[in-house]
Amino acid sequence: MRLSDLCLACALSAAPLAADELTIVSWGGAYEAAQRQAIIAPFAEDTGHDIEVDVYDGTWTALAERGANESWDVIDMLADQARVACARGLLLEIDPRALFSPEALQDFTPVGPDRCAVPQNAYARVMAFDDRAFPGVKPTRIEDFFDTRRFPGPRAIQRSPDGILEWALLAEGVPPEQIYGLLSTDRGLRLAFRRLDAIREEIIWWDDPAKPAEMLEDGRAVMAAGFNGRFFDIAQRDRAPISIVWDGRIIGIEVWAIAGTTDAPDAARDFIAHATTPVSMARFATRIPYGPTRRSAFDRIGLSPDLGLPMRAYLPNAPQHGGRVLVRDSGWYANTEELRQRRFRSWLDASE
Repeated sequence: MRLSDLCLACALSAAPLAADELTIVSWGGAYEAAQRQAIIAPFAEDTGHDIEVDVYDGTWTALAERGANESWDVIDMLADQARVACARGLLLEIDPRALFSPEALQDFTPVGPDRCAVPQNAYARVMAFDDRAFPGVKPTRIEDFFDTRRFPGPRAIQRSPDGILEWALLAEGVPPEQIYGLLSTDRGLRLAFRRLDAIREEIIWWDDPAKPAEMLEDGRAVMAAGFNGRFFDIAQRDRAPISIVWDGRIIGIEVWAIAGTTDAPDAARDFIAHATTPVSMARFATRIPYGPTRRSAFDRIGLSPDLGLPMRAYLPNAPQHGGRVLVRDSGWYANTEELRQRRFRSWLDASE
């Protein structure tokens, strides 16, 4: 254990037990279950805080509408949603230098804490498929998601432009490093939606992140866009015949943030400090394959306590996956939210 992390652990264990109630907001499902086991339960045991966990859809608008009324304190957010929420004054500002030592701040990767958020894990939006639907040739690349002739059947896609626009341009042959630049233009958006037209009749929409894996398992879809941890969980725990295609994966960063209306700012900061130690990150990654955002956590990741699998091999940034990879541009997402949602709604309306 690093000296800075040892000091933090000692400080937490030495702190007087408090009766503060803390509401932590997350995403539900296997992801939340892993957080409860690896992060939330140990924090509650160490500090004596009463923890309630709530579920939301990941948007800053949910924070604006529900945060104050439901007494939210700590929120698990996408980095771009946290940027928007911070700019709108919905989050409590955090001084990273007060939470972390200089050594710890340098340990974060690929980005460090900012004034409203602390990176906690790296996930990937990936394509997965039902093995039973393709007994012969299997899908191996993002282009196959848009090829309904060779790989017929329904596709499960989030009712959102997020991720699918990047894939549409990848399927058009645009190099990963040019994707977000092109999507910043009208030409790029038109090109992406034109590619999406090719599968319009085969799309099944989902809003709950648990649904795409379920749709593959029960045969409602043959391919799906979703998050790598959800597909891993249903394939490994339920032995569902589901395979992940790592080509075109979009790696994003999850952050911890504090609601601006929190009644327990000190407890919230303590939780974030606890949740982003290398020990907590590694404990989380052994339960669900979302990579840590601190370098020193990687070597601590071992076998899944439930499945006995070497979890480092299943992380979205594991080198053996190969294929094309994009890093979700949180700046682009934060700055284009209204534009891409408007264009997406217009495209949806044209099909109804």
